[in-house]
Amino acid sequence: MTDILGVVLAGGLSSRMGGGDKGLLELGGQTLLARVIGRLAPQVGALALNANGDAARLKGYGLPVVADSVECHPGPLAGVLAGLDWAAGEGAKAIVTAAADTPFFPRDLVRRLCAAAAQDGAPIALAATPDPERGTVRHPTFGLWPVALRDDLRAALAAGVRKVVVWTDRHGAVTVLFDAAPFDPFFNVNTPDDMARAKQLLAEGDR
Repeated sequence: MTDILGVVLAGGLSSRMGGGDKGLLELGGQTLLARVIGRLAPQVGALALNANGDAARLKGYGLPVVADSVECHPGPLAGVLAGLDWAAGEGAKAIVTAAADTPFFPRDLVRRLCAAAAQDGAPIALAATPDPERGTVRHPTFGLWPVALRDDLRAALAAGVRKVVVWTDRHGAVTVLFDAAPFDPFFNVNTPDDMARAKQLLAEGDR
């Protein structure tokens, strides 16, 4: 899908991992970030990293690095906006985002998000999985975002909106349900215990 670009969201503070870049932690001989890039790159026309601070630390990945344009780390929406601004300069119509700490997300993510948005006539599509206790759980760092809404998002951030679904619900986002068996593919590494779980999942089979 050459008119859809990908953006890996790596701009978080990683406070539960003690700070630093979670994406640069190793899992099975590769960094988490390398694993995410390896899954998303084949699904999109081009790829960029959303990260803050010194971009030189990510030079080895050979990808453009786009920083948040909104100060004080307001969350994932700022990374989405940075990605949309980059994609606008590339002449793309939309981006799909993926979190840098989620090494097992679906290899058909982009295709399914785009198909659901087209079917429902929705501008935004968010990934979700079923949960026996919480029902449908949305994963808003995994979404399809149209470049046409970047100025609307910029205004929302300026007005203080921080929660992703508050903004996406305003625009009638469609939810795309992915299978959560045998485990949630959007499982992310937030803590040392999560990293241990990721290593276990990797050892149990080809992910």
